[in-house]
Amino acid sequence: MKVDKESMLLYVVTDRTWLGQNSLYLQVEETLKVGATFIQLREKSMPLDEFISEGKKIKEIAKGNNVPFVINDNIDVAIACDADGVHIGQSDMSARDVRKLIGKDKILGVSAQTVEQAIKAEQDGADYIGVGAVFNTSTKKDAHTVSMDTLKEICRSVKIPVVAIGGINKDNILELTGSGVHGVAVISAIFAEEDISKATSELLELSRKMVSL
Repeated sequence: MKVDKESMLLYVVTDRTWLGQNSLYLQVEETLKVGATFIQLREKSMPLDEFISEGKKIKEIAKGNNVPFVINDNIDVAIACDADGVHIGQSDMSARDVRKLIGKDKILGVSAQTVEQAIKAEQDGADYIGVGAVFNTSTKKDAHTVSMDTLKEICRSVKIPVVAIGGINKDNILELTGSGVHGVAVISAIFAEEDISKATSELLELSRKMVSL
């Protein structure tokens, strides 16, 4: 499965912070049913075998909804559970080396904060760029914010899809209008909400409005 601009509209990144008694699988299923267009499984401290098992489960529900599914950072897990691909940051292995490991048919997403990083990621085989943090975020406390001017320049400088991430919610998403991004990646704006379905639907509608204006 490959990505296109439409699949960037509402890119959902998982987080266990607000899981409570719920199942991550069921939460992901809920977001997919009402319009999430991309799923990234993000686990920072889960044992490898559990991570792989979880990845296989999430992969099946994503496949059933015809939505791309990638693993955050962990290439071994992405390969083991046959995910659609992997998303890496600037401190991880180079995009060129990751592409060699996962092959040409898998999805490779790369985080970028500068125009230079974005251009290099595209040259090294990235399928899309994640740019952020565009707003202050509680999910990643060490994230530096990217200015609107830089975001616009990144979008102008690459031909592959660009998704904005970092502190995005229903109250500020329309501030990204005119930036050139093809959608938004969200975490707490969905998973911290009591009604996940409603939050997903609202954000999808707002993202469509944001990219069309």
